[in-house]
Amino acid sequence: MKTRRRNFPKIQAASAVLLALFAAQTAAAQMDPRRDAAVAAVAKALPAVVNIATERLVEIRDPLEEFFDRFWGPYYRRRPPAAEYSLGSGVVVDEQGYILTNDHVVRRASKISVRLAQDPDGKSYEADLIARSAEADIALIKLRSKPEESFHTIPFAKDDDLLLGETVLALGNPFGLGGTVTRGILSSKSRRPPVEGAPMGIEDWLQTDAAINPGNSGGPLINLKGELIGVNVAVFENAQGIGFAIPIKRVADALSEIFTPETLGWWFGGRIRQNGAELTVTAVEPGSPAAKAGLQQGDRIVAVNGAPAGELIRFVRLLVGAGASRAAKIGVLRKGRSLQLQARLLPASHVFNAETFRKRTGILLEEPRGRGLRRAGTDVPEGLLIAEVDPGSPAAEAGLRPGFVLLAVEGEPAQSAAEAARRIHLKPSGKTIRLDVLIRFRRGAIMFQQQRTVELRLR
Repeated sequence: MKTRRRNFPKIQAASAVLLALFAAQTAAAQMDPRRDAAVAAVAKALPAVVNIATERLVEIRDPLEEFFDRFWGPYYRRRPPAAEYSLGSGVVVDEQGYILTNDHVVRRASKISVRLAQDPDGKSYEADLIARSAEADIALIKLRSKPEESFHTIPFAKDDDLLLGETVLALGNPFGLGGTVTRGILSSKSRRPPVEGAPMGIEDWLQTDAAINPGNSGGPLINLKGELIGVNVAVFENAQGIGFAIPIKRVADALSEIFTPETLGWWFGGRIRQNGAELTVTAVEPGSPAAKAGLQQGDRIVAVNGAPAGELIRFVRLLVGAGASRAAKIGVLRKGRSLQLQARLLPASHVFNAETFRKRTGILLEEPRGRGLRRAGTDVPEGLLIAEVDPGSPAAEAGLRPGFVLLAVEGEPAQSAAEAARRIHLKPSGKTIRLDVLIRFRRGAIMFQQQRTVELRLR
C-alpha cells in the first residue's frame, strides 16, 4: 500500500501531462488552417489602410479672358476652373490621423478626401497636406478629425530588416475598388527601373511580384509581422507581375526632412530620424534650441515630458505641444547613460523669412501668386518673384536676375519665402543647392520664357 501511495503523485503528474497533450491536440485540430501568418498580418495592418480621392482645379487660360480681366477686372466674370480627379491609397502612421502616401497622389490637389478601407459606415474625411517631398515621392497628410478620435496605425520595420524571397503583402485601393490585398515575395531589395530622359529620383526601390495596380500608389507594402517595409509606388508597364515600392529606409529619410517642429511653426533645430521604433538625433543646428538644450548627434530620444516619445510624428507632436507654452523635458540615452534635457522652442518666424533666405543666397523674394505673377509678365500659376539680387552674391554668380521666378528649391515647390528659407536652413555654408527658375528674356519685340535648373553655393 505504501508503495502505491508513493507512486500516486507520479501517476497524477503523468495523467496531467497526458491531459495537456490531449487538449493541445484537440485545440490544434480545431484551429482553422487558413489563419496563417499572412492572414494575421493583413488583419493587423488593413485597418490602417485608407483610400484617397483628390480633386484638382485647373484654370483654363484664354487670351481674351486675360484681356477682359485686365481692363474690366471686377466687372468680368471668369470661366470657372475645370476639375481633375484621381484615386490612390495611403497608410495611417500616427493615431491622430497622419497618413503617408505618394507625393504624386496628392500633388497640387485642391481637395483631399480620405476613407478608411475597413470603415463599415463608409465615413469620409477631408484631409490637409502637411508636408511633401517630390524627390522621394512621399507626402504626409492629416485627417480633419475630432480631437477624441484615434486611428489604427502600422509600425515601421527597421531600415535593413528585409529578406530576399520573404513573403510580402501589398495593400491598397486599386482601380478605386476598395481595400485590396495581393501577395508575393520580395524579388529584389535594390531595383532601379529605367526612366527615359531623366535619372530616377529614388536610388533604390523594392521589387515584388505582388500585384501593384493603378490606385495602389501610396498604399503599404508589409511583411508577415504586419510592419511597414515600403510604400507602393509603381507598376512596370512593360512587364507582367512586377511592382515597386519605396523602401522604408528612404521613407524614414524623407519623413525626417519634411516633418519637423519647424513644419508646425516652431524652431527646434534638431534633425530626428526614425529606425523601426527608435528615434535618433542625426544633426543639431548650432545656436538652436536643441543645441542650447545640450542635444547631441547620436542621442537616442526616449521621452518627452515623461511620456514615451514613440515614433517620429508622435515625438514632434509632443515636443510642439509642450514647447508652445513651456520648456519641454526630453529624455535621451547617450552612451548608455540616461539624461534629462530641457528645450524651449521659439516661433519659426525668427529664422525662416525672406531676409534669412537673402542672407544665404543673395535673393530677395516676393510672393505675388497666380494672377499676380501673370500681371508681372510670367506665364506660370505658382512661384516666387525674384525682386532683387545682391551684387557679388551666390545668386549673381549663378546668373540670376530680378524679374526671374523661383519655382522650386531642391525639387520642392517654392510656396513662400519662409518655406524656401526652411529648405536650406540646416545646410552648411558652401553647400550647393538646386533652384528651378523661370527665366525671361527678350528677342526683339518678343518676350520669351524658359525654365532652367541652376546650382547655387550657399553663404
